[in-house]
Amino acid sequence: MADSPPRPIPPYVDIRRSKRRKRTVSAYRDGERVVVLMPDRLSAAEEARWVETMLQRLDRQRSRSRVSDDKLLARAHELACRHLPEVPEPASVRWVSNQNRRWGSCTPADRSIRLSVRLQTMPAWVVDYVLVHELAHLVEPAHNAAFWKLVHRYPKSERAEGYLEGITAAANLTLDDF
Repeated sequence: MADSPPRPIPPYVDIRRSKRRKRTVSAYRDGERVVVLMPDRLSAAEEARWVETMLQRLDRQRSRSRVSDDKLLARAHELACRHLPEVPEPASVRWVSNQNRRWGSCTPADRSIRLSVRLQTMPAWVVDYVLVHELAHLVEPAHNAAFWKLVHRYPKSERAEGYLEGITAAANLTLDDF
């Protein structure tokens, strides 16, 4: 029996081929888009099969997420109301799998917050701290005194900072800004 023709690649998928990449294929979500990284030498049929495989993997990964992106946004709103009432509401808050050296990031221009999926196994008060940290960036983009004053309104901020420093040291990672 011959192989069935591959399905067309969805328009929300960006394929990035590389001559340096020899064997591995990887994928990650970037907002509403999916980026698939693959070797340059793959045929169109192999490309289509890999895209389908990677989309299935990303869907399984998302379904295993302990807290959905919607719940994360709701939690950010609750924390902002409680600790940072002057902070504008974030437009989006979501889990991302492409942050291996940061716990979170914020883009004040579009009010988007991203948290590393590595936080999903940590206590809720640590996730809350990272959310407060990123929410504070919506008002103060730099890590200046005004920024830290906002962050330290969260009652468990020092405890969470110590926890994350310990995780970082145990994993032998470098401490980048959140």
